Amino acid sequence: MQGRLSPWGWAAFVYQDIMDNVTLIDGRSDGAIADWLATTLGKALDEDEGPVTITVPGGSTPFPIMASLLEHDLDWTRLVVWPGDDRVVPEDHAASNTGKLRDLFEPAGAEVVTLSEMEAVPRFTLAWLGMGADGHIASLFPNTDPQVDEPRQVVRQTPDPLPPEAPFDRISLTMPALLASDQLVFVIRGDEKRDVLEQAIAGESDLPVARLLAASRQPVTCFT
Repeated sequence: MQGRLSPWGWAAFVYQDIMDNVTLIDGRSDGAIADWLATTLGKALDEDEGPVTITVPGGSTPFPIMASLLEHDLDWTRLVVWPGDDRVVPEDHAASNTGKLRDLFEPAGAEVVTLSEMEAVPRFTLAWLGMGADGHIASLFPNTDPQVDEPRQVVRQTPDPLPPEAPFDRISLTMPALLASDQLVFVIRGDEKRDVLEQAIAGESDLPVARLLAASRQPVTCFT
């Protein structure tokens, strides 16, 4: 792992001995991460006149960042937002990620897609991911044995064990769908998750996050 300054002037670490496409950035606030996302999306919007398509995570961590992101002056009408995963519940259910995304992004003019096994998944400008302490990404839990050569783009499955706070089946983008992106960004919080992420970056585990990172060729930015 080699230290350097990021283009933002932040202290960053690049895992050049293992994965030269992964940059780890510590201690950024929600607002600072939102600024990074806004700059990234703004560049994509400037480079192409068409829609910009991203996928985003659910859970408690990303929504405050999204709220800060939406304070930026971007052409939100050209943004298409895909949930990376969701609980299999109605969109007006309190556990629905898609419902929360609609409440945030649609008033700004963005389109929010309902994740479906029948939906054709596009290439993403940005795939934003979280990660669980068990190394799961989206709803690709270790018990589901996700593969980078999975032929499907969207899968429905049951986590085992079911998280008690969200005891529902899940629908999720697969690893190939997530890897079909121009860049990946992770936002995780807490020392336990940081340790899991570092082990994955170093190739010291076979958890879902490690499989995804090992197969990634695009830039990967990890905010912790």
